[in-house]
Amino acid sequence: MRKHIPTVALVVVALLVGYWAGRNKPVHAGGPRTFELRAYTTAPGKYADLVKRFHDHTLALFEKHGMTNIAYWNATEDPQQGKVFYYLLAYPSRAAREKSWKEFSDDPEWHKVKDASEANGKLVDKVDAIFLEPTDFSPMQ
Repeated sequence: MRKHIPTVALVVVALLVGYWAGRNKPVHAGGPRTFELRAYTTAPGKYADLVKRFHDHTLALFEKHGMTNIAYWNATEDPQQGKVFYYLLAYPSRAAREKSWKEFSDDPEWHKVKDASEANGKLVDKVDAIFLEPTDFSPMQ
């Protein structure tokens, strides 16, 4: 159970941030938005390079492809500190998520950025994703 405490705490924080980011946005006609909480475990010594890639390029590319950037986190305690990068995205629906990621993955600009940032080795060893949808009683939809 202790192993899951950081993930549970992160989900709670992500939902609170999502609430503040989306509280003035209308509910989409297709229902509540879909949220995706992602955790990237970096290759040894590559954490700063990954954060730089997100800062300099990835957020803008996500927006270009219809993804809503909600929040990005650096872990502050071991064993995740300096090793696992967390972020939360929102989409109008799960189908919109699939479309956005397909377009992002096919974008030549993304391939150029990725290739340049990984010239000295891959940055990410593992990706974990949790899909979240607000309940019908959630203040954030």
